[in-house]
Amino acid sequence: MALKKSNTTAPDEAQSSQRDCSEISQDLISEDPSKRRWAARDIVSCEHASVMLLDQLEAEKDISVKQIILSSLTQIGDTEAVNGLVRCLRTEDVSLRNEAIEAMKHLPQEVASIMASLLNDPDPDVRIFAVNILESLCHPDVEQWLIDVIRDDEHINVCATAVDLLGEVGSEQSEPALQALKERFTDEPYIQFAADLAIKRIIGS
Repeated sequence: MALKKSNTTAPDEAQSSQRDCSEISQDLISEDPSKRRWAARDIVSCEHASVMLLDQLEAEKDISVKQIILSSLTQIGDTEAVNGLVRCLRTEDVSLRNEAIEAMKHLPQEVASIMASLLNDPDPDVRIFAVNILESLCHPDVEQWLIDVIRDDEHINVCATAVDLLGEVGSEQSEPALQALKERFTDEPYIQFAADLAIKRIIGS
């Protein structure tokens, strides 16, 4: 999902750039999607903006409003915003979960500080989502995080997700961990196949 805000606005949505935060917070929960869109954009400079945006994100049904909420959260990028996006990883709402994953990809430095925690979460689904975030996370530690996953994680689906990504971003540094992964899961055909493919790509690169 793209998080880019459009440079064009409808004529009937033209509003003053200077608005009181109390008015903006009320507009964020308005029944009018147009007001919610503008509020989600304008609230970034208000106190407790992340909390209000996250509260609305869970209830929001309008896709265009959701996009701006997520864009604003990535623009703010504070601890509240990041922690709120992490909570979204645990939701049963697949759409919201995927949107949170995409948003977190735009916060490499902020997410880096909690990535080790995500990759060691008790819930294997959260660990898989963390690997999905790494797919587009522009951070120098991505390969090492993936190596740690395939070396230490006991869940086959988590390792399978990580080895697939290592096949795309891994270097020769990953080869020993990939060989060790094959030895850990000797009876798992997919792990054998994916690890061999990753090693072949790494050696050939």
